Amino acid sequence: MTTNLEFGGTHVVRPKGKHQATIVWLHGMSDKGLSWSQLLENLPLMNIKWICPTAPTRPVALLGGFPCTSWFDVEDISECASDDLEGLDVSAAHIANLLSSEPSDIKLGVGGFNIGAAIALYSMICQILGQYRNGNLYPINLSVVVGLSGWLPCSRSLKKWMEESQEARQRVTCLPILLCHGSADEVVAHGHGEKAAEILTSLGFQNLTFRSYSGLGHYTIPEETDEVCKWLTAMLELEGNPSDS
Repeated sequence: MTTNLEFGGTHVVRPKGKHQATIVWLHGMSDKGLSWSQLLENLPLMNIKWICPTAPTRPVALLGGFPCTSWFDVEDISECASDDLEGLDVSAAHIANLLSSEPSDIKLGVGGFNIGAAIALYSMICQILGQYRNGNLYPINLSVVVGLSGWLPCSRSLKKWMEESQEARQRVTCLPILLCHGSADEVVAHGHGEKAAEILTSLGFQNLTFRSYSGLGHYTIPEETDEVCKWLTAMLELEGNPSDS
């Protein structure tokens, strides 16, 4: 069933300066790419091209089977829940395809909010392992990964997958990851963000930053977006300073 789902529209925010990086930004459950493209349009990041796709509409078990836009099916946001590996692979492949035609000198990244953060982290897992779970090779070299108010899918299996790959254990040390989470998040509990950071750190991800925002619910605020802008500018070595514009 997953392979028959159609992705929605994709919105692109063109760089206002020299094009140095392209980031696919992934919306949360029941949202669409357009809403995030409007926010990203106004960020002081002149050198980034943003690609904002829209997830397929599918029944989501977490919502009692109610259909909504979602990058994969979610049974529950917990380590005990089963993972929709087919849905994860299909969305990760769609994201990789969106990045595949970018020029070779452009740095690539993925980021997202809510379930968008989860599929961004899954894309990162595919890069580290060099393949999707279906065995197909992962074709993209990511330079940055950002997750806001999300969680780590496949957390139970990740250690075993990593142990099976010598290359994966070598790749984890340098990939920059930024995770941000509100302490008062009523949709994806703050503990899920903390747990994601703990698990990834324990697996050897050394360039991981976790930011917690006191009193923040399941939304973003200027303090958080400022942090993202400064971090991306540093990690991608973008020209100029976010505060200059």
